[in-house]
Amino acid sequence: MARTEELILYRDFEHGEILSEMTWIMEHYKEKGAAVRERFFSCVHGLIDMAGTYGFEENLWHTYLAFLLVNHENVFSTACEIKGVGDGSLKRLASHDFEIFRELFAYDFAGLEEELGVKFFEEILHYHSEAAGKMFNRRIRDRICELAVQLAGSADIGEFTEHMITFYKEFGVGKFGLHKAFRVAHEDDGVKIVPITNIAHVYLEDLVGYEIPKKKLIDNTEAFVRGKKANNCLLFGDAGTGKSSSIKGILNRYYDQGLRIIEIYKHQFRDLNDVIGQIKNRNYRFIIYMDDLSFEEFETEYKYLKAVIEGGLEKKPENVLIYATSNRRNLIREKFTDNEERRDDIHITDTIQEKLSLVRRFGVTIYFGSPDKKEFQNIVRVLAKRNGLEIPEEKLLDEANKWELQHGGFSGRTAQQFVDYLLGQME
Repeated sequence: MARTEELILYRDFEHGEILSEMTWIMEHYKEKGAAVRERFFSCVHGLIDMAGTYGFEENLWHTYLAFLLVNHENVFSTACEIKGVGDGSLKRLASHDFEIFRELFAYDFAGLEEELGVKFFEEILHYHSEAAGKMFNRRIRDRICELAVQLAGSADIGEFTEHMITFYKEFGVGKFGLHKAFRVAHEDDGVKIVPITNIAHVYLEDLVGYEIPKKKLIDNTEAFVRGKKANNCLLFGDAGTGKSSSIKGILNRYYDQGLRIIEIYKHQFRDLNDVIGQIKNRNYRFIIYMDDLSFEEFETEYKYLKAVIEGGLEKKPENVLIYATSNRRNLIREKFTDNEERRDDIHITDTIQEKLSLVRRFGVTIYFGSPDKKEFQNIVRVLAKRNGLEIPEEKLLDEANKWELQHGGFSGRTAQQFVDYLLGQME
């Protein structure tokens, strides 16, 4: 049984400890002994723990096997993502590995239970829990559980293989396939791209007004996800006007078309080349996202960004764009004292041009301005209606005007905070 040592493409699983232990148990359980029982109970603990982490239900053994397959990045699975794969050597090699997995899916635990004298494993094969997983959204969790059922019910190796190809094409593989957004972590063994598991469900339709800026952003992003020429984008303007919300809305709209976002902070700009090196050969479209971007005059990190956007020897990959938001149009802060310093600078024009050149490397700049009083009141009306607030309009707007005077002036953020306050006061 357990021919996992014969696997060709699917080896060295990131979460493969349970698989290694279970296949060992399948081969040695008739020897009985305390070591076999202890390792079996440890595997059962691991399956239940994963169910709690990821929200898995039903046959936890099958779901675990499916989880391994959808997370394993190899030459076959990455070739399948988004584009699919034809009939060739890769597909035949993958089918060889899938035949071994079919045996694992079909394994009958009855004999093992009898030999070890355990009677609870049925719970693992028909597991139900009220706990929600913390690592996947419900859509991804349900699709993995659905895939587990499909793979277990496959009539032959051809059907099993097609189920896997379909999944990879629809969802992708590994962390980039199963998650929308990521952050960058600098760990001991290098730069890591880490999934963000709790994403705000913000949609472009949620942002009241700003139709012209939103259309400009949508047009550029649509061109990008379709493989056409597109530009790096700078969203600038007043605070609380929906710049960051627009980026989140773009992600939620185009995620199922292969769009992913990696958030990076100013102090991590020196890691940009490493990040791009990890994503440039994938079949996804990546937006490297920089929120609230600005630099003090003494900060030089912007030079790393300039080189990555345009100017380095290596061309920026076609599947990568940079989107940034900022309250400043020119990104780099300038003071009146700069004029005095420039008197001592022989090449004043060069100094100014260096600071402005960063902005010019964003091909699309989109302005988000604060609403006037009429626009602010309209935002309040729409948000109140969406949230089911039944308050006379005159009273609603009067209270909104009082709120904005005390909480930062006219902006979409102020309107949302006001509505949230009203919702919190409801019985």
